[in-house]
Amino acid sequence: MTYCAGILVQDGLVMIADTRTNAGLDDISTFRKLHVFSWPGDRTFGLMTAGNLSVTQSVVSLLHEGLPNPETGESDTLQGATSMFRAAQLVGRAIRHVRSEDGPALKDAGVKFDVSMLFGGQIKGQPMRLFMVYGAGNFIECGMDAPFLQIGEHKYGKPILDRAITHKTHLYDALKVGLISMDSTMRSNLGVGLPIDLIVMRRDADAPELNRRIEAGEPYFHDLRERWSAALRAAHTAIPRPPYEPKSP
Repeated sequence: MTYCAGILVQDGLVMIADTRTNAGLDDISTFRKLHVFSWPGDRTFGLMTAGNLSVTQSVVSLLHEGLPNPETGESDTLQGATSMFRAAQLVGRAIRHVRSEDGPALKDAGVKFDVSMLFGGQIKGQPMRLFMVYGAGNFIECGMDAPFLQIGEHKYGKPILDRAITHKTHLYDALKVGLISMDSTMRSNLGVGLPIDLIVMRRDADAPELNRRIEAGEPYFHDLRERWSAALRAAHTAIPRPPYEPKSP
């Protein structure tokens, strides 16, 4: 399983992804699902992936190498995209290219072509944007009214983001809430787990401000988990019980 969240606020973008690809009694594997494409001084993109690992790896490799353009005979690359919209289109094209190449063989083997991605970042002089790209290569964009997008096992972490995130949320408060959202998902689904990869991109900066991996036992994340659990217990204790209990005769 997978959980990835992208949070776009007025000061920048936070992207958080777990790394667990398989979870069983004796088979737990990890693989990086957050990929950074950066040309300092010009553009920085983050790409998070969910779905069939062979498919997502192929898409990421294509984006690194470039996609052949039959009209020009050259390769289209993220570095050459003229806007974030065009860059998101390129991600969609890469997904469709892999589907056309590998889809029939996967279908014959009884394997579902399963992929979704979060793609965000900024090109110098243009707005910072965040997109969710689907398996068909189409995409939607994050907006001010709903300043986050999720892929993978999103249902456990979504209520946290719904209640706490607005467009005006401080950039590092967004990171904090995103980590609480990740912790809530990890507690409810063993298919999502540490390590956690994250990046923070400040609007109009030349490169990622923070690019970090949180390993098991990391002091801040451990403290965050304990404080959040304690805060939830204190909150429900402070709320009066429902006045519905039958009175004793």
